[in-house]
Amino acid sequence: MRLSEYLDRFEYKLIKGNIDREISGVVYDSRKLAKDCLFVCVKGANFDGHSAVPEAVDKGAACVVVSDDVQIPDGSDITVIKVDNTRYAMANIAAADNGYPADKLTTIGITGTKGKTTVTYMTKEILSAAGHKVGLIGTIEVIIGDEHIPAKNTTPDSYELQAYFKKMLDAGIDTVVMEVSSQGLMLHRTQGFTFDYGIFTNIEPDHIGPNEHKDFEDYMHCKSLLFKQCKVGIVNGDDPHVKDITAGHTCELYTYGLNEGCDYRATDMRLTRGEGHIGVDFHVSGKTEMDVDVSTPGRFSVYNALTAVAICDRFGVTESQVRSALKKVTVKGRIELIHVSDDFTLMIDYAHNAMALKSLLGTLKEYNPNRLVCLFGCGGNRDRNRRFEMGEVSGEIADFTIITSDNPRFEEPLDIIADIVTGIERTNGTYVTIADRKEAIKYAITHGQPGDIIVLAGKGHEDYQEIKGVKHPMDERVLIAEILEELA
Repeated sequence: MRLSEYLDRFEYKLIKGNIDREISGVVYDSRKLAKDCLFVCVKGANFDGHSAVPEAVDKGAACVVVSDDVQIPDGSDITVIKVDNTRYAMANIAAADNGYPADKLTTIGITGTKGKTTVTYMTKEILSAAGHKVGLIGTIEVIIGDEHIPAKNTTPDSYELQAYFKKMLDAGIDTVVMEVSSQGLMLHRTQGFTFDYGIFTNIEPDHIGPNEHKDFEDYMHCKSLLFKQCKVGIVNGDDPHVKDITAGHTCELYTYGLNEGCDYRATDMRLTRGEGHIGVDFHVSGKTEMDVDVSTPGRFSVYNALTAVAICDRFGVTESQVRSALKKVTVKGRIELIHVSDDFTLMIDYAHNAMALKSLLGTLKEYNPNRLVCLFGCGGNRDRNRRFEMGEVSGEIADFTIITSDNPRFEEPLDIIADIVTGIERTNGTYVTIADRKEAIKYAITHGQPGDIIVLAGKGHEDYQEIKGVKHPMDERVLIAEILEELA
């Protein structure tokens, strides 16, 4: 491609050289510099690509894209392009390099603090049932046809994202549903195209701190950017911050929720429970009318399913397609029911902080179990307050807590457990400590009582345990299967 073709969709200033020249490839990692390449100088947490401009000149790069002033040796024919933000430029360059694949796909971007992962899978399942070929990009994995690629980031870097879009297009996929993180929006990973649909689930204070967001207002602002980059917005009308999220939006806007006035409204919610199963039924009214039955529990499952229904209604799906799809959909590590007994219910969930654990346990308590049993640990080399808080939450809501190990990293598991105990002893909650996670799960299963709901919290979709810098294979589903075989 010629350099001019890469620069087609964003503003820039030509500082030196010309744009009518051939480019051998796009590089944003200085270790991959090559002759006639286009080098985008990205500022990272530990390295600033601008410092590699002299090396780019020495290796014969055709062009550098910069946001800072740089010194170029006399006699060099390198082209220098200056932009306001090189990450924004890189996203557009990546889209051009892959032939703007998103222009030929229907793209659905889902943002929010909670529910993104579940809604992406629900939406994929429903649209697939309606005959669409759907790709998925999210926290757990990227799905392209039968290929499942483990995810490194909730929203991939722009160059990787555009490459996925191209691969999906080549595989015959027509629709992509993806999670859009606040970091992804802040770092311009999703530039270079316009989403057909932008979705907002909810927002609470999260991801605030060094290398993330400076405060809640900044977090909200980054989330709101999606609604200046989509054609149609579908937002949670019940969320108290919805006006902040949609301020200045440039899209056609629809709302969903439980309150009157929402375009898609859930009513007549009814909790359901059977042998080893819990779920919820509700009715959707407004722009569509249908009854929905979800095989996951509680009010947040209603919101997740209602979000998916609102999205898929724009595609003209039928009630039977929605109902059959929602009956089948499962999300690894998100209220994932594992059948071990008809007498009690056991599930795996990713709740790994106090806010998520409180929401989960509070929801399950509404089902009036014989006992609500919570098994969890906390990660090492992380904020110690999380341990105290999670211990306190479980002690207050669960009837019995099994404290075990999570990812101890470079800390001693027993030290982490001791911190959790400090939190739970602020309450009247009863507990036991079992450091070995498999033994803890075995204890939970063998001591399960009729009518219990047992939650294995914290690991979710993770299939490893990190100890002393090494990730050891450990999937709770495998552990459960091994335990049941041993008990048999």
